[in-house]
Amino acid sequence: MTKEVFITQTNCITPIGFDVATNMKNIDGGVSGIQLHQNTGLMKESFYASQIDDENLNTAFAKVTAATGFSRLEKMMILALDPIIKKANLVLDDRTAFVLSTTKGNITALQNSAIEDNTNAYLHQFAQNIADYFKFKTEPIVISNACVSGVLAISVAKRLIESGMYDDVFIVAGDEISEFVLSGFNSFQAMSNLPCKPYSKNRTGVTLGEAAAAVLVSSNKEGVKVKIIGDGSINDANHISGPSRTGEGLFRSIKSALIEANIEAAAIDYISAHGTATPFNDEMEAIAFNRLQLEKAPVNSLKGYYGHTLGASGLLETVIGIQSVLENKLLATMGFDELGVSQDINVIKENGTKNSRYFLKTASGFGGCNTAVLFEKIN
Repeated sequence: MTKEVFITQTNCITPIGFDVATNMKNIDGGVSGIQLHQNTGLMKESFYASQIDDENLNTAFAKVTAATGFSRLEKMMILALDPIIKKANLVLDDRTAFVLSTTKGNITALQNSAIEDNTNAYLHQFAQNIADYFKFKTEPIVISNACVSGVLAISVAKRLIESGMYDDVFIVAGDEISEFVLSGFNSFQAMSNLPCKPYSKNRTGVTLGEAAAAVLVSSNKEGVKVKIIGDGSINDANHISGPSRTGEGLFRSIKSALIEANIEAAAIDYISAHGTATPFNDEMEAIAFNRLQLEKAPVNSLKGYYGHTLGASGLLETVIGIQSVLENKLLATMGFDELGVSQDINVIKENGTKNSRYFLKTASGFGGCNTAVLFEKIN
């Protein structure tokens, strides 16, 4: 018999709040972290982005520890994970795994000329820094698979527990805005000249953001928030940066999760989608959802509040999605106005209420990667 797997603790560090409750309050109030920035150290032109205030970050970190020498992103991740580890009160032994999810990690370390400073740019060293801080006994596992990294980490953690290798898995995901990331998306001409508008006819591209999120995935029901009931991750092998025009990879990922969960698509009460506000991504998702007859399921993108937080996005949006389901809420897609995809989808336009049982989280990323995870609210 396959082990049951649950998410029992959640937390997030974002530009609109340093815990889940504050983030939910601000989303309810229509507060976005996206602002116009003028920082020539990051980009010559002004740009819209969702950034964490450095002073707030350093003040919060100083309240947790007097330790020094951590990078900005490491501070974000430690702050996200710290309350979860304290509340869980688990022995961090060889039955407890640590998974770190990121797209670019400490990429800013490469701006330093000294060789000894560059070592933190290696993902394994970056993960080890966090693991050493919390004194994990097991070697950290790094998930770095473009923009599906955060939600893929949940899938990996689930399978590690089902295999019997671990009883508990702590996951932390994070990415920060950097010159490297901004220049990369700008070179694709993918950045919006206004705050992003997911699924909208008037969308002009992605808005970038930064965040860290953390969860505890466990075989223990104590403190359970939701049960993970199915997952799938399929690569469509279409293009280095463009998704399949037929939504094949996402279609198959969701189908795989449904088969494992043994539920029909019609049972899904809510979808937290990727929704980057780029022409190809939003269109691909609409096609995939329609192929699965999910066009009537309420769907949102949280990118209008956070921007695209890269490797953190899947986990951050899972954390907020879980909380919205627990509170029987449907959260609006900020920035959405007029439907701008070729097939109908039920984009949530205003905050509302719904008693949801089954919740689907999806993500897609560069290189053709796609991941879908299904959750069930346990009453």
